[in-house]
Amino acid sequence: MAEMAITALDAAHAAMTSAPLDDAARLHYYRALSDAVLFLWLEAEPNGDTLAPRVFDLDDGPVVLACDSEERLASATGAPVPYAALPGRVVAQALAGQGVALGINLGVAETAFLVPPEALNWLAETLGHAPVETLARPEGFAPPHDLPPALLGGLQAKLEGMAGLAQGALLAAVGYAGGRRGHMLVFVDANPSAESALARAVAEALTFSGIEAGEIDVAFLSAADPVAVAMARVAMRLDMAQAPSAPPPEPAPPRPPRLR
Repeated sequence: MAEMAITALDAAHAAMTSAPLDDAARLHYYRALSDAVLFLWLEAEPNGDTLAPRVFDLDDGPVVLACDSEERLASATGAPVPYAALPGRVVAQALAGQGVALGINLGVAETAFLVPPEALNWLAETLGHAPVETLARPEGFAPPHDLPPALLGGLQAKLEGMAGLAQGALLAAVGYAGGRRGHMLVFVDANPSAESALARAVAEALTFSGIEAGEIDVAFLSAADPVAVAMARVAMRLDMAQAPSAPPPEPAPPRPPRLR
């Protein structure tokens, strides 16, 4: 069998295990896990929107198995099995609170990892944090400053995976009426149905960057808006490769898997 390609989850796992005391590397792994498509081993073919993962009783407790590629799942099972391809974030949120662990690539990759139940609970809670809407009037902009590379890299990775949801993004330092200062990220000409997903992506990038009590304000403006025009003079531009056509509205997540 040909050697399997190294995945983004492999790279994140290698960085985490090579620096076990590095919180940023650990957070990067969980960010990669939430963004990865996982092929979840099921007991039977999906019944509507209800899934029944196959649960294995190991010495450390019940475990659900998933791989980050179809090839790895086939290698793990040795025979065709029912499965569901789901984003890691959906798997974590569905399994949270069920008292099961999630085995990633067990037996088929050196980067195999067992995500314990408490880590799944933490990840689901982290992913469930919704941005808070506020009203504020910006009075001036400046180039962004003192933002760690982990945050900038996380933002760029998130936005590159959301092609076509906006014409682009601008990031700048901002001062508000009343004296508050911070940073603002403006999505230019965003698809209205994608605004919630875009704001959540920024919140996740901030969380997984490891910044304590950090925040970035997010706004949605047209390219002709005077605020966007003023901001563009000093802002950092973040790439958002354009898709051939506008995407459909963000789908609702499936119901949590039913464990037996």
